[in-house]
Amino acid sequence: MVDEPTTVSGVADRYASALFELAREEGALDAVSADLTRFRALLAESDDLVRLVRSPVFGSDEQTRAITAILEKAEIGGLAANLIKVAATNRRLFVVPEMIVGFQRRLAKERGEISASVTSAEPLSADQIKAVKSALKEAIGKDALLDENVDPTLIGGLIVQVGSRMIDTSLRTKLDAMKYAMKEAG
Repeated sequence: MVDEPTTVSGVADRYASALFELAREEGALDAVSADLTRFRALLAESDDLVRLVRSPVFGSDEQTRAITAILEKAEIGGLAANLIKVAATNRRLFVVPEMIVGFQRRLAKERGEISASVTSAEPLSADQIKAVKSALKEAIGKDALLDENVDPTLIGGLIVQVGSRMIDTSLRTKLDAMKYAMKEAG
């Protein structure tokens, strides 16, 4: 999903915290994480779903009915589905993407992993994800839980952010730097 927020708002953080605690109590952290990852993938694939989630035009009844059907079709159930439905009912569906990020960060901390954000021009393959995780483990010394984002405007390359450190190898940034250098020289 393009332009996904990297910070977690107060509302999203409260949802993430509640879901995390419930999942931990029920021993369902992995299942909830998998369901949230599937939902996030659906968001990345569907502009219509993004509109449903973000648009204030849809009423809570419409959002709840639509999201329930989508979750059933995607076989997303349990705690994750319940929380997404509650968010729709409470007209807070727009915080679900941030809530997913917050949940995954808590899960990474629980597992002793680091949370890293990786943005690429196209979705990364399984081998590319493995390579990024391997490089991060080598550089930082911990396993990384990746928050993957797609931004076609990057053209190519990656932007990797771990905490406050960011490595930007995107083609867009390199081209912008060249434009700036050419303006300064001319």
